[in-house]
Order: sequence, then C-alpha cells, then structure tokens
Amino acid sequence: MDPKDFRDTTSGRLVKTVENAWAFVPNPLPPKIEYDSKLSLLLSEADISLGDLSGTGRRLSNPYLLISPYIRREAVSSSAIEGTIASLSDLFFYEASEPKKPKVPDVREVKNYVRAMEHGLEQLSKLPISIRLVRDTHKILMEGVRGSEMALGEIRRRQNWIGPPNCKIKEATYVPPPINELGNALSDWEKYLHSDPDEPPLIQCALMHYQFEAIHPFLDGNGRVGRLLIPFFLCERRFLSQPLLYLSAFFEKYRNDYYSTLLAVSQRGEWRGWIEFFLRGVATQAQDAISNATKILDLHVEFQGTLGRAENVPAHTHRLIEEIFLSPVFSISKISAKWGIQFKSVQRAVEKLMEIGILQEVTGKVRGKIFSAPKLLDVLIGQE
Repeated sequence: MDPKDFRDTTSGRLVKTVENAWAFVPNPLPPKIEYDSKLSLLLSEADISLGDLSGTGRRLSNPYLLISPYIRREAVSSSAIEGTIASLSDLFFYEASEPKKPKVPDVREVKNYVRAMEHGLEQLSKLPISIRLVRDTHKILMEGVRGSEMALGEIRRRQNWIGPPNCKIKEATYVPPPINELGNALSDWEKYLHSDPDEPPLIQCALMHYQFEAIHPFLDGNGRVGRLLIPFFLCERRFLSQPLLYLSAFFEKYRNDYYSTLLAVSQRGEWRGWIEFFLRGVATQAQDAISNATKILDLHVEFQGTLGRAENVPAHTHRLIEEIFLSPVFSISKISAKWGIQFKSVQRAVEKLMEIGILQEVTGKVRGKIFSAPKLLDVLIGQE
C-alpha cells in the first residue's frame, strides 16, 4: 500500500503494521458531509423509491411470496462479487435436492448466505446490529466452504490485506487496521450505530457499510458480511418493511465503481462519490424490485385463477401454489416432511398442477423426482 495514494487525513490515518508495511485506520463516524442540491435530490429519489418498495411489502397478504426469491437473488449477486460461480437456478435445484452433493460446488456458499441472511433478520427482533450479531452471521456464512479454516465467527488475530491474487502485504492495494487498532475501530463502529446519529438513515447505512469494509474485521468473508448488514440495517430501523432490496445486484453490475468509490473514501476522503453511488443503487434496485414484484404477483394470480377453473382439485393443491413461490423447485418428499402430511397427499396435488400446466417434472427419474414451475423460474431467473 503506497502512502502517497492516501492523500487525505479526514477519513483516517496511516500506521505501520507487520513487515514495516502501512495500514489504514478509519476515523470514527460520522464525517462532515455537505448537503447540496445534487445530494439532496439523490437522497430524495432513493427515499421515495425505498418507501414505495416498503409499501409494496406492507400490502402483501403473504410477503414471503417475494421475500424468499429476493433473499436468494441477493445471495447470488453478493457471492458473485467475490468470484463465486453459482446461479439462482443452481441454488433452487440444490435446495430441492439437499443434502445431496451439489453439481455446482460454489452453490454451498450461496446457500450459506441465505442461511446467514435469514438468521440475522430473525435475530434483529431481540439483538441490535452489533459485533455479536456480525460474528454470528460470519460463522454461518463461512461454515463448510472456502475460508472456513479461517476462524469462523472470530475477529481476526493477524493482519490481512486486499490486492491482486497471491500478492504480498507491501504489494497490497489496501491494508486494514492492524490488530492493536482493530478493537477500538470496531467499538467506534458499533457506538455510531447505537448513538442515534443525525444523518438520514440511508446516509447512515452508506457510512456503516464503508466503515465495516474499511475495518475488514475477519480474515475472509468481509464483503459478504458487510453487504448483509445493509438489509439488516434498513429492516432494523424500519426503513424497509421486508427484506426486498437486493442491492448487491447493483454492486455486481458496477463492480469496478463499487470498489473504486469505497477505496476513494480511504485514499482521498471522497465520501460524496461513495454516498452518491450508494443512493443511486438504492433507487435503482428499489424500482427494479417493485417491477419484478408485479411480475411475480401477476403470475401468482394467474396460477390461482387457472387452478380455480380446474375440476376435482385435491386437498392441499392451493397450498402447494403458495409453496412453489417460496421454492419453485422441490421434491414431494421435502414438501411432505415440511407440512407433516403423507407423501401421497402432496403427490396428488403435484399431479393436478402438472395436469393444468403449472408444474413439470425435470429429472426423469423413477425415484427422487424433482419438480419445477417453469413460468415462475422464467420470471425469477430472467431477473438475473
């Protein structure tokens, strides 16, 4: 890390770390932010878009029709930023066939992201965003996948750095705080979250995410944990009624800008560039989520209408319609176990939905058959 690249002292300071290399220690939040007309307009657009999305979530009789696919969309995009190669389709088929070995090994990392997201959202009802929650989330995220040997849920006890593959610390693009500075940096980050800051919530969220990435408290998995904190924050502060914002899709699409605007804060104190990028992402993805919600909900109405016109509908068939929006790829045995009813009862409902063209069998097996809703998959996967 070249100290000449870090020309602004307002965002942090440089200190020496291992091997006589330089490391960056971010200053406690918040920085001073100038609110001119451009930033105010971006903030207003993001606020309105996110408010519209939150309102969509409140109006749903069954919000999980959207929550389940949206969490998985976020998981795929966030993991892809870190080089994980697994699609939304891969994830759906893996979930249907668990615990069998996945055809695409990286899909386990994406599944862990889903588990970490669901766990964190559940914990928010009794535990605020904190170092404890972050550690619990990291433990789930990294369990049994690449990097799992690097102290699951444990704050790092040695120096890490960011740069080209296999680079040495003096060749790194960025070196986060050394161990003797790490505890105070994390403590200051947590204090900011619990201090009832004056900044608008979306600005707080942008600052919170940057600071976590700058601290980089784990040996691996920091980017994914940091991105998980965004929906955690928005839901905890009740700025989003349901976790329907998949912001990582924007970060993935503009990956170079994502990394460069974060780094520019540390190097040159360019908070505005990062905050503006973040707000554009919120506005864009909120509107995208609303548009996709309309397609999903229209298809739900279509499926229920098709079933409503059918004759001799077995018990549990309408319930199965709801279930496939949570799991568009599934096995009868998994649904049977989940609902606690007989295999044949689910089978009859599946056969009816196949008869009217909603489901199809996709494995061609005699045993262990997997079923999917192709129209729904087209809508969901078409959003990738």
